[in-house]
Amino acid sequence: MPFGPGPADRTDLARVMEQVAQGDKQAFSVLYDALAPLVFGIVIKVVRDRAQSEEVAQEVMIDLWRQAARYRPDASSVTTWAATIAHRRAVDRVRSAQASADRERAQAAREHRTAFDEVAEQVEIRLDSEQVRRCLRGLTELQRQAVTLAYYRGLTYREVAEVLRTPLPTVKTRMRDGLIRLRDCMGVTT
Repeated sequence: MPFGPGPADRTDLARVMEQVAQGDKQAFSVLYDALAPLVFGIVIKVVRDRAQSEEVAQEVMIDLWRQAARYRPDASSVTTWAATIAHRRAVDRVRSAQASADRERAQAAREHRTAFDEVAEQVEIRLDSEQVRRCLRGLTELQRQAVTLAYYRGLTYREVAEVLRTPLPTVKTRMRDGLIRLRDCMGVTT
């Protein structure tokens, strides 16, 4: 019997399956003995890991016990039904393991990249801050005050003019000139 049960065995297994559907533990023992090698053979070909295959095969046999009432002899033989469940469960296990490994790799990459990026970003921010402070020192007092109020305190042109008690057109000119000097000092190209 190298390729599974013969026609007479199929009828017998269908009857055994009916008894399993009614909760007959002895019938399940017969079903287990008849199908476990087939189920394990299918599972190990897909999963390829003996320990995982044994676990999946066990889950398939439990599914056969639990789902016995769903078996329809007019749709397929018991062996075909069991083989289908085994194959699907094995493929699910492989996909689940692959998805888990992919998630772990992605998380490790995010953690590694995040740690590196945080350090690099902090260094870059510190260097940029030092350069901005140095460039701000190169502005006139009115330019430095106007730019500082606008960019660090978020004031509008009008509000900067009010705080500095300076005419609005003068503030706009000083800010424009100050920003041009900052741009040149920072090496920003337009």
